[in-house]
Amino acid sequence: MTTVSVTKPARAAKPRTRVFGRPLLYRSYESEMALVNTGTKKLMLGLLLVAGVAMPFVVGDAELQNLAKALITGVGVIGLGLVTGYAGQVSLGHAFFLGIGAYTAAVLGGDPQGRHLGFGITEVLIWLPAAGLAAALFGVIVAPLATRLRGLYLAIVTLGLVFVGGHVFNEWREVTGGRDLGREMPQPTLLGYELGVSDEFLTRDQKLYWLMLAVLVLFAFAARNLVRSRIGRAFSAIRDRDIAAGVMGVNLSRYKMVAFASSSFYAGVCGALLYVIPGFFVPNTAFNLEVSIIFIAMLLVGGVGTISGAILGAFFFTYLPIVTRLLPGAVPFISANSAQTPNVYQLEGVLYGVLLIVFLIFEPRGLFGIWMRARNYWKSWPFSY
Repeated sequence: MTTVSVTKPARAAKPRTRVFGRPLLYRSYESEMALVNTGTKKLMLGLLLVAGVAMPFVVGDAELQNLAKALITGVGVIGLGLVTGYAGQVSLGHAFFLGIGAYTAAVLGGDPQGRHLGFGITEVLIWLPAAGLAAALFGVIVAPLATRLRGLYLAIVTLGLVFVGGHVFNEWREVTGGRDLGREMPQPTLLGYELGVSDEFLTRDQKLYWLMLAVLVLFAFAARNLVRSRIGRAFSAIRDRDIAAGVMGVNLSRYKMVAFASSSFYAGVCGALLYVIPGFFVPNTAFNLEVSIIFIAMLLVGGVGTISGAILGAFFFTYLPIVTRLLPGAVPFISANSAQTPNVYQLEGVLYGVLLIVFLIFEPRGLFGIWMRARNYWKSWPFSY
């Protein structure tokens, strides 16, 4: 009897998922849509996280306050990017949702025996999500307007939220303290461990910096997962051509509601932590139209439709006033006194406008676009194509 040996066919080599030297060319959809889709990105992300965690041991508390403000501001800009950059719904009411989150956190964590309404819940794992959910609730209420309005009309409606919210914030003294007095922010505790006070091992600013860093990392990864999911693809379809998206079966009302709710949730969390470091805020300066415009500027200058661009824009505009404050000593005709002209505060307003014009004309993708150009140049060097 003869035996027949059957040999298994050799397994084909797994094709490369990415073409070497072509940073935007992929051979599989799964590779392109991966959370971190290249080895270089994984390495850079790891180095950034290590550097971020180690930063409190390198710089002083004053610099940590600026870094912490930039980190938590990045959460708010990411949220604005979800509704404006990815879903294409122009919103000028971001300051309103920041205020909802801030006052929800202040009421829940405020002193019950104080001069303002408070419930004494200092656990950050309770009042921080509650602040986001309260803002998201108002986002769901606003969302039906987005199904009937778009473009400039939607922007004007969301702009009205800032004025309505500003009036309520200024007059509801039991909650907000009024336009002049303001109110204090609660100092957070994490599972009973006080983050708002220094101890023998860590300073208050070190603890709060790590808190802001953890929140930014968590929300950035959550946003990245959201935009690469079916919901994110629906956002992009609505942004590019909402009528065609509706014809293709995308539920416009549902996904616009999701966009506003998620964006408002991010804004509420940002507002709840934004004034924890100074510990005090006044409504007429904390949540006005200027704040909404600055968040729009952060998004446009950083890069619309990107998570990394939103974080870059937050850092850029957080440190821009710090840099301009150094000009009075370097430029003789620039004054640090607001009563004189020209002064550094007027210069900041001019810089905001000039930066918006320059980036919209010459680099619509913002700082992220500049980084992509530099990266692609060195990836394809010495070739020019």
